Amino acid sequence: MKIIVFAGGVGSRLWPLSRKNTPKQFGQIIGEESTLQSTINRLLPSFKPEDIYVATGKHYSDVVREQLPMIPADNFILEPAMRDVGPAIGLNAFLLDKKFSDEPIAILWSDHLVKNEEMFRQVLRMAESNVLDDNGKFVFIAQKPRFANQNLGWIELGEKIKEENGADVYRFQRLRYRPKLEDAQLFFKNASFVWNLGYFVTTPRILVNLFEEYAPEMYSQLMKIRDTWGTDAYEQTLEEIYPTLEKISFDDAILVKMSPDDMYVIATDLGWSDIGAWDALKEALSEEVSQNITKGNVLLEDTEDSLAFNYTEKLVVGIDLSEMLIINTDDVILICPKQSVPKIKKLVENLAGTPHEHLA
Repeated sequence: MKIIVFAGGVGSRLWPLSRKNTPKQFGQIIGEESTLQSTINRLLPSFKPEDIYVATGKHYSDVVREQLPMIPADNFILEPAMRDVGPAIGLNAFLLDKKFSDEPIAILWSDHLVKNEEMFRQVLRMAESNVLDDNGKFVFIAQKPRFANQNLGWIELGEKIKEENGADVYRFQRLRYRPKLEDAQLFFKNASFVWNLGYFVTTPRILVNLFEEYAPEMYSQLMKIRDTWGTDAYEQTLEEIYPTLEKISFDDAILVKMSPDDMYVIATDLGWSDIGAWDALKEALSEEVSQNITKGNVLLEDTEDSLAFNYTEKLVVGIDLSEMLIINTDDVILICPKQSVPKIKKLVENLAGTPHEHLA
């Protein structure tokens, strides 16, 4: 099986640590490794470096190569422009189809925390076996929910097929993307719903066929790029065509149009967290809700359920706080309630055209 790890997002919900030129997946959010390095390292016990591909923006080429010296140079697939997840997955699937058409591929993301790493690798192999045995064209890997998360997509499960080594295999019912809080609370109470991690296993050929059926215009453009891969014409063709592709999510381009009959779900507890936002990072690192999470030179008094990360030498002090976020960098201090995290992305977008644009 081949693995494609996507590492091209900006990560504005982790601003001001994550910015356009220094996005979250390359920073040391937890420990001494970047989340990209942690993602690759959790794969290496079971997968060879030559079987791992990294998809990212062309402008991040130097940093990904520096952080991942074990990955072969030809395994970095560089996008010349950001065109959303639909074209990004399409590009990588079409290129790998040229070499590994019917070999399973796993689609993964570089900015997540996975605590149960051995189970994660085991589930990847389970999904691979399901695809090879033709038990499903598409196998989602899902996390059994820990709380009513409204910032994630959810998967509604169908019939349970089997249980294997602590993981359950289900038929797929439908996707529910970022529900309202009251809906997320209902999902959490219902054992038929799990978190959608954006991880799945299929084959390049299946993906190419899906694009041909559901996104024919993008299919024809991606085929032109695919046909030049490995030739002198590849870079120019990629530069000319890729930036013109429609900006669209993979869900909207492909997934919502697929037949549920072709899709399965493997659900278990991976200890997974999306640490792409400060409140999610707080939840991932906390053993109990009231616990404070700190990094750097921080002093908190009579404070609960708060996160304070200080990336400077100056002391940061918090008194009588509850459910607060404090992020201190050399040029920005962010202070807000945890519930205000969705507003961070909008604030960063609104910096464009202002004297503070360079801070985005």
